[in-house]
Amino acid sequence: MSGASPWRPSRGPVVCLGETMAAVAPAPPHALESAESLRLSVAGAESNVAMYLADLGLPVSWLSALGDDPLGRRVRAAVAQAGVDVCGVRTDPARPTGLLLKDPGAAGTRVHYYRKGSAASALGPDVLADERLGRAALVHLTGVTPALSASCRALVERVLHTPPAQRPHAVSFDVNHRAALWPPDTAATVLRDLADRADIAFVGLDEAQDLWGADLTGTDVRRLLSRPRILVVKDGGRGATAFTEQGVCTVPALATEVVEPVGAGDAFAAGFLAGLWRGADIGRALRLGHITAASALKVVGDHGPLPDEDTVGALLALTDQEWGERSGP
Repeated sequence: MSGASPWRPSRGPVVCLGETMAAVAPAPPHALESAESLRLSVAGAESNVAMYLADLGLPVSWLSALGDDPLGRRVRAAVAQAGVDVCGVRTDPARPTGLLLKDPGAAGTRVHYYRKGSAASALGPDVLADERLGRAALVHLTGVTPALSASCRALVERVLHTPPAQRPHAVSFDVNHRAALWPPDTAATVLRDLADRADIAFVGLDEAQDLWGADLTGTDVRRLLSRPRILVVKDGGRGATAFTEQGVCTVPALATEVVEPVGAGDAFAAGFLAGLWRGADIGRALRLGHITAASALKVVGDHGPLPDEDTVGALLALTDQEWGERSGP
């Protein structure tokens, strides 16, 4: 397997920073309007990453804000139960916890958000005084946060303001474009600027094409985001490509039955970051990303159980040919 990289984040605590909401969903393929029962879970890009990192054995904290309400207590308990440190999560007595509704259908799952004025939307740069950030080796952010409010955008910009060589920790940024959250004609410029300032950037090829040009290839995306030490371009169920200073490494995705696709990108990011943290080469980090993503694809919620350690180890030890035989389209 190719793709060794001499740079990787330090092996230390990880902090994930961003909003998490309560999530309501029927069991696919039932549409929301006709479903007889609904399932309550939690959903948030950064806390998804945090929970999978905890599953994979990394020390990880989640920083955010929740309302002083039953949904906020449910979210806090669920993330904590996964092994994530939630002591830095604020309780806001004046603002509610956000809520989303998933609506499965033949054309895919639509998501309806009820998050305007949420507790997390009031987060700002003062969050960065949290002691956990002072101990962090890696901070993970996504493009959801700067879309929530001016103060949230200021928070993300502050994290990424310091040049990489001068940062006390590495920064990982997943573009995670949510078109409904952005005013017209703003997301493309802002998200490109933020992603290009990260040490590690993740972007789906489809969302890069939506943002920056319908005909973009992975190589084109690298030209647009040239500064990250590692850029990972995900291509759905086909595979993922990592661009580093040492070259390019592509690993196909595992063939997996898809129950619900939401959350798979967060799981992939967690697996890839955990692979780097463990000292794996780029190719095996991509493999661990695919293994973790498959766990999310198999469940209705955003956080599914990982295979046991022996199974993960056996998958990572496959030859390239053997891995290819287990890959998707």
